[in-house]
Amino acid sequence: MRIALVGPVYPYRGGIAHYTTMLCRALRERGHEVLLISFQRQYPQWLFPGRGDRDPSEKPLHAEDARYWIDSLNPLTWLATGWRIGRYRPEVVVLQWWTTFWTPAWLVLGSALRLLARRPLVFICHNVLPHEARLWDTWLARLVLGLGTRIIVQSSAERDLLSALLPDAQVAIVPHPVYDMFAAERVPRAEARRRLKLPVEGPVLLVFGIVREYKGLADVLTALPIIRERLGHVTLVVAGEFWDNKQPYLDQIKRLGIADSVVIEDRYIPNEAVALYFSAADALVAPYRRVTGSGTIQMARGFGVPVITTTCDGLTEEAARVVPPADPPALAAAIVGFFQANGWLHSADAVTRHDARSPWDALVDQIVAVGKAEVKRVRAG
Repeated sequence: MRIALVGPVYPYRGGIAHYTTMLCRALRERGHEVLLISFQRQYPQWLFPGRGDRDPSEKPLHAEDARYWIDSLNPLTWLATGWRIGRYRPEVVVLQWWTTFWTPAWLVLGSALRLLARRPLVFICHNVLPHEARLWDTWLARLVLGLGTRIIVQSSAERDLLSALLPDAQVAIVPHPVYDMFAAERVPRAEARRRLKLPVEGPVLLVFGIVREYKGLADVLTALPIIRERLGHVTLVVAGEFWDNKQPYLDQIKRLGIADSVVIEDRYIPNEAVALYFSAADALVAPYRRVTGSGTIQMARGFGVPVITTTCDGLTEEAARVVPPADPPALAAAIVGFFQANGWLHSADAVTRHDARSPWDALVDQIVAVGKAEVKRVRAG
């Protein structure tokens, strides 16, 4: 089957770039022909909240044969991309949706493909609405996603949100696949801790990824004095770039008297360092305050690291402990209970087990089903 897949890939950084690359590989491994399309320019620098959108990794996750056709600020490239995809004549086109910044480009491209070229269009929604949604975001999401033949979301809560926006949309739930692309680089826990200059003995908790309010770092910090009182010294590693103002978190750490327990690595963690952090950790803590897909949790699952998270739908599958959002005492109790039940010494060298099917197969199946339906429609017509 011929599939056009649009989304960020290397040299752009982050979970969605990894997602696009791994999905492309999974489609090709299943024997499908993929036209992979990415960006000449993703965001103007003044709009990007981090230090840059390029991947600094020495071992990047390369995407083979990507075409860098789309400039987010140049409508001529949107039209040219639509024309090129139309010439390719795919059975299905896949666009990814995670922020309303892409509304103008996706509206032009999606309209050209869906209405003019009559190609079926699948949207993969990493977030139906932005985490910090504004009044106009609902209208913009409805406008763009209404072009979709089928829309794939990652949780039932996101499905409900989408159904409220577009009651007649064809929606499928496919949970975020496990990220196991770096699992082979796992190292013994003691070695990982020495290389990261962490205590070799004692519990280590990991908060990983971009720091934003909705991810609940403040709740972990509030819980930490309670955890220390029950377990003794605990190390909390915060590994990820701060997109929030860092100073309130530093003030909170000072106020709570926990500076000797918190290690902050305020940077984008390159691919070659990811395995060190997950190998060093006894558990990933992900106390998200709002529903979201989470590549970080799927990364932990790929490394076989236990997850302590919240009841935000879509995050709780196979979690070691689940707590209510924005409830530091419950979070502290869950972390203490985890270590009391399991001991702080977990097997960092355990081999992660997955089903025989690829973790990406369910997503591939949904995309292919749309393409098959289109082929059947054309033949019937």
